[in-house]
This record gives sequence, structure tokens and C-alpha cells, in this order.
Amino acid sequence: MLNLERLRVLHAVSTTGSVVGAARTLHVTTSAVSQQMARLEREVGQPLVERQGRGIRLTEAGALLARHAGELLAHVERVESGLAEHRGAVTGPLAIAAFATAARGLLPDVLRDLRSRHPDLWVTLSEREPHEAVPALRRGLLDVAVVQDWPDDVLAVPDDLVRRHLLDDTFDLALPVGHPLARRERVAVKELAGDDWISWSAGQICHDWLVRTLRADGAEPRVVHTASEHSTQIALVAAGLGVAVIPRLGREPAPPSVSFVPIDPPPARRVFALWRLSATARPAIGAAVDALCRFGALAD
Repeated sequence: MLNLERLRVLHAVSTTGSVVGAARTLHVTTSAVSQQMARLEREVGQPLVERQGRGIRLTEAGALLARHAGELLAHVERVESGLAEHRGAVTGPLAIAAFATAARGLLPDVLRDLRSRHPDLWVTLSEREPHEAVPALRRGLLDVAVVQDWPDDVLAVPDDLVRRHLLDDTFDLALPVGHPLARRERVAVKELAGDDWISWSAGQICHDWLVRTLRADGAEPRVVHTASEHSTQIALVAAGLGVAVIPRLGREPAPPSVSFVPIDPPPARRVFALWRLSATARPAIGAAVDALCRFGALAD
């Protein structure tokens, strides 16, 4: 009979692509992974991995068994979730990840609410961008992920994950108070096409939106400063070094030298929660998503 924990190890090797990655995912040593794989090969009577350069790859038999292992582990999680639903208690560990502004502007209230309502639930939070959170969620390293996308840059959500909308987060322009447009009721982004911009690094969702928006009006943005933290971007604006677009979610109070002006038309990113379909019945997942929805509605 196949051992479930050894199948879990094989699945981790398959999803991470290496023994080292599997060890990190499962929080065990690489030697433990290698030992479990060797035992599993003896059980099935076939090699499951083979050397490829300095690394390994699954054999045809290993890939077939890994696919079945993934299906079996998902079924086990559904059974465990069903039993937890029958018991009805919101207990145990729950790992949540969120991108930076959601971690700052939404999760503190959510975590406080969960602690108050469900004292036997142990929640941990980590800050992760969507491209990090989605694979971690699918591997079972996370239970819930709070992610974002834009209407013209939709995040692909795999079929084994469930998605729930939380809020639409609007962006404003951050301008030095002495800027000629700082007292306007609304400003179009294209009106600032010739300004120095303070933005995120290339490849980040908000940076790419800014570039697409300005290029659509025939302008090439002049990004002179980049920073991942909004507080750093605002500090650069306050110093008169450029202009920026800043989300409202998790926004910190700005110094008097910065003016926030609504954008015309107002851009908004979509914030939503993800969790594994196989864990839907788990009461802890339901409690976390309900709290996210409640406080998301307040922040919208």
C-alpha cells in the first residue's frame, strides 16, 4: 500500500522541481526527502526520479504518480475539511498572505477580529506579492492569499483555487503642494506626462499600469525614482522630486507638503481572497474569508 506521506514528498518534488525545494516546502531536511523518495521507489518497484545535470527530474512513472498524488492529497484535504465542518469548531493554524498595502491597511483589523471571535484559531500573516502567494497557496504553504489585479491585467486563477472579491482600491495622484495642478479637483494622468515620476520597479503591477496608461496617450513616462514602499514614494514627493500614484488602501497620513488629487478617470485595482477549492468546507477558511469581506467592505 502506498504511503500518504511519501506521496506528499513526491508531490512536493514535482511542484518545486527539486529535492531542496521539496525540503523547504515540507520543512524537513534534504536527506529526509531523499530517503522517502527511495522508499517510495522500492514500494512501486520503479525509478521515479533521474539525474539531469546537477539536479533531478521525474521519470514518466514519477510524473504519473505525482499527478495521482496531487489528486489524492486534494481529496484528503476535502475529507479533512468536511470533518472540520461537521465538528464546526474554528480552530487550528491558519496561514494568510497578503500584498504589502493589504497587509498594512486591511489585515490588522481582520486578525484582531479573528482573535476576538475565535480564540482557538492560530493565524499567521506573511507579506507576499501575488506571483509568490499563488504558488505557495497551491502547494499548501498558505491557507488564504489576499491578492490584487487590474481590469486590464487580470490575474490568472487556477481551477483548483476559489476567488472572492473584497474591494476595489482607488488610486490618487500625489503631488508636491507647489505643483501647478495640486489644487485641481481632478487631474488626468496624461496631464503629467512630462513630469518626473516616482514609481515601483518595472515588472510590478502598479508600475506596469502607469506605463501602459501613459503610453496609451502617446507619452513615455520618465520614471526617475523607484521604491516599493508607498511611504518612501510619498517622502520623495514631499521633497519635490516628482509625482506619484498612490493607493488609498493602507495609505499613511501625508506631510503638509503633499497634496492628493483624484485621478480622472479614477483607476482602481481589484483586491480579492484566494483559497484552495479542496479546503472550502473548513470552518477556519470560512471565518477568515468572512472577516476579510466585512473589513474589505469598510475599506472600499
